[in-house]
Amino acid sequence: MKHAMLWSLVATLCLVALHAEPQDSTASMPRYAGQNLMRPENYREWIFLSSGLGMNYNPSAGGQELFTNVFVPEWSYRQFLASGKWPDKSIFVVEERGSQSNGSINKTGHFQTELVGMGVEVKDEGRFPEKWAYFKFGADTKTAGANPKAACWQCHNDHAAVEHTFVQFYPTLKEVAKKFGTYRAAAENVSPFK
Repeated sequence: MKHAMLWSLVATLCLVALHAEPQDSTASMPRYAGQNLMRPENYREWIFLSSGLGMNYNPSAGGQELFTNVFVPEWSYRQFLASGKWPDKSIFVVEERGSQSNGSINKTGHFQTELVGMGVEVKDEGRFPEKWAYFKFGADTKTAGANPKAACWQCHNDHAAVEHTFVQFYPTLKEVAKKFGTYRAAAENVSPFK
């Protein structure tokens, strides 16, 4: 009798596990308030793709060098690993943080400080005619409207290595995209502004 109950419990748990939708896939889908994108929650629990310091696509940028940390939901990342393409409803968060070199015991180099803002890239084929849209959030902004097409969309369209994403800056994903033939190598050698 104990064995029958145990097997019944194991079978039930297996069925629940098979039919349960992964938490990450629903919690990390784009959510909207009218025409505005709602700020992605818990993005720091997503897959970390890469970090940059002081990256800017405009030669006359100036100002404080920011760290940028790029995150993507695990379900989207897994699908990219399996196909070399980003699935619909993928979200990228580019977190912008201040940088500092003097602090605590640090003697050289830079470390990250406060959140300055974030850029969010969304692939939503049913909502956006061009499939991809870009949003800018301040440190405390809860919703944001899509940036004008000329702001980010065109640059990503012209210079991204895979679809509208700068995989050329994500070293762990470059080889995946090359393996599937989705990598545009010409994106590595482009100088966007002269």
